[in-house]
Amino acid sequence: MNNKKVIWICLAILLGGILVTTLIFSTEPEAQQEGATIETAILVDVVTAEKGTFAPTIVATGTVQPVEDVVLSPLVPGQIIRRDPAFTPGGFVKKGEVLLQIDPADYQNTLELRKSELLQSETTLATEMGRQQIAEQDLQLINNDSLFGDNPLSDNETQLVLRKPQLNAVKATIEAARASVNQAELNLERTTIRAPFDAHILSQNVTVGSQVAQGDNLGRIVGTDSYWVTATVPVSRLQWLKFPESNSEKGSLVHIENPSAWTTGASRTGYLDRQIGALDAQTRLARVLVRVEDPLATSKALEGAPKLMIGTFVEVNIEADSIPNVVRMDRNLVRSNQTAWVMKDELLEIRELDIILTDNEYVYVQSGLEEGDKIVTTNLSTVTNGIELRTRSAGTSEEKND
Repeated sequence: MNNKKVIWICLAILLGGILVTTLIFSTEPEAQQEGATIETAILVDVVTAEKGTFAPTIVATGTVQPVEDVVLSPLVPGQIIRRDPAFTPGGFVKKGEVLLQIDPADYQNTLELRKSELLQSETTLATEMGRQQIAEQDLQLINNDSLFGDNPLSDNETQLVLRKPQLNAVKATIEAARASVNQAELNLERTTIRAPFDAHILSQNVTVGSQVAQGDNLGRIVGTDSYWVTATVPVSRLQWLKFPESNSEKGSLVHIENPSAWTTGASRTGYLDRQIGALDAQTRLARVLVRVEDPLATSKALEGAPKLMIGTFVEVNIEADSIPNVVRMDRNLVRSNQTAWVMKDELLEIRELDIILTDNEYVYVQSGLEEGDKIVTTNLSTVTNGIELRTRSAGTSEEKND
């Protein structure tokens, strides 16, 4: 009896499973085939290509350095008896302003001595000129006593009679004495050390009472009229930059920024001044000089402008020459092997690009793109010519129609 009951229970469970399975398959909804074909095209974003004339901005880094940089040294030795209060680190001086005064007493005495020597030489010349007149009279008497009235003396004898060698010696002495006076005056003038140009004092190594010798380092000054910014750019980009051919011209406009030290939006303006005819030894880039006028912003016109500091690293934005008849696009849209993805007639085209210049933000395409082309900005995992594409606006209209 127990075995029969087990058999009947198993049969009941088996029949129940068959009934449930049949019910599930009989009530399964049918697939809607048309919905599977709506979204076959890949959804992408595009931008429209614009063709025209554009001025690239070449970005580089540079270092600020002075145009005029002088280490002051005395040309005569002596003791410093005066120092201008402006001659201190951080001070400003005008051209010709006295910075230091070396004790001039010894040089004044030497000058007076040399003047007296010159006066003695001039007195000797006057005496010799008188003797020469007497010698000429004697020569005339000799000629008159001659049998034929001709000069019986040779040329050398005549020179000796007229005291020509003595006269030349006195004249030479006068020239030497005059040169000594000039040198003494020059040495006396050199005891006063003046600023050779409008300058900013970077260092000061002596003060009143210091004993200085010829060639000593008195201090360092730099000119304040203009600074240079030495920047490096790729050699291939030099053709798009303009350098002045004369002092009256200006090169390409340059905007200088220092984001780490200056406020947002602050900048200084400069111009390309010249190209250094040697590549940087480490980077193999071309070196150019940017001239910045009034770098310390001392004029009223630059009031509030940031000041350049020697040795600072700055960002240099050079406005290159305009490039006509090119397509400008974001450099991030350039794909592998210098190509771009273009959506045409809802299909993908892979275009090879002829890029003539690349700056920090854009590429400038001479051929491969035309005005109005739709450039794909979306990154695609599968890229093949002819795959179907759609934009967001197209996808929205299809969904509405369905």
